Amino acid sequence: MGTPDFAVPSLQALVEAPDLEVVAVVTSTDKWGGRGNKTLLQSAVKKYAQSQNIPVLQPEKFRNPDFLEELRSYKADLQVVVAFKMLPKMVWDMPKLGSMNLHGSLLPKYRGAAPLNWAVINGEKETGLTTFLLQHEIDTGELLLQYKTPIGPAETVGELHDRLMIAGGDLVLRSVRLLKTGDYQTQPQAETEVCHAPKIFHKDCQINFQQGAQKVFDFIRGLSPYPVAWTKVGGKKLKIYRSQIIFAEQNASPGSIWTDGKKFLRIAAQGAWLDILELQAEKRKRMDVQTFLNGQELSASKVDELD
Repeated sequence: MGTPDFAVPSLQALVEAPDLEVVAVVTSTDKWGGRGNKTLLQSAVKKYAQSQNIPVLQPEKFRNPDFLEELRSYKADLQVVVAFKMLPKMVWDMPKLGSMNLHGSLLPKYRGAAPLNWAVINGEKETGLTTFLLQHEIDTGELLLQYKTPIGPAETVGELHDRLMIAGGDLVLRSVRLLKTGDYQTQPQAETEVCHAPKIFHKDCQINFQQGAQKVFDFIRGLSPYPVAWTKVGGKKLKIYRSQIIFAEQNASPGSIWTDGKKFLRIAAQGAWLDILELQAEKRKRMDVQTFLNGQELSASKVDELD
């Protein structure tokens, strides 16, 4: 059970395992998108499943009797959930071994929809993956296995996502085989260590340059390439994908812009300058700073106030 690219290596690992059989895949419904919403878009999981001739279920509602009957007909021993929706008990409790979930954090830290983003935004030095058995409250089930990895000091959430996506396939496979043996012990989550990673909306991505430079730097890389940090200059939105901290002499007020109009663009935060390396103006493509400056002049010497 899964939808995006992140779930595909886990599905592939199970499909290619000679001792396991994937009897069906459950994924999100197709959606209209692309230019003018004229293209019917299929999930990454559906595309891979179809390439392997695996039956695909795409329920609009999990409580639909026809979906439940079809799901039950596959007589699955276990359901594996990776980057999917919250399931009702009648679904996750259906197989004899229940349902197992892969989560992008070292639970109980960063329960919620955006664990990788928040780990980077908060300047964590380490994160990882957790497999656990589903229960009613989201991301609270008993732990099976964990995989730990350092977060690079300049690593973006996109780069971290791609590394953990691959590692997830191995952890899911090991976890499924462990459950298959029946010889395992789960570990309850320590509620005293819980922190949350709520969904991030567009309005939450506006950069506050009044914060320290390290916080702003971590905020930018924690949202790159999606949902992407942004600011406004002269009323026009500027998305920022990559930056670096410059500890040059800095007497400017936070939000001040310093550029030679050709090679560099810097914005002041508390204590240091942020050297902007990749960005995107309204109605333009993402580009490096030199390409951006060659084609556009900034209309103000300071970013706009926070919305």
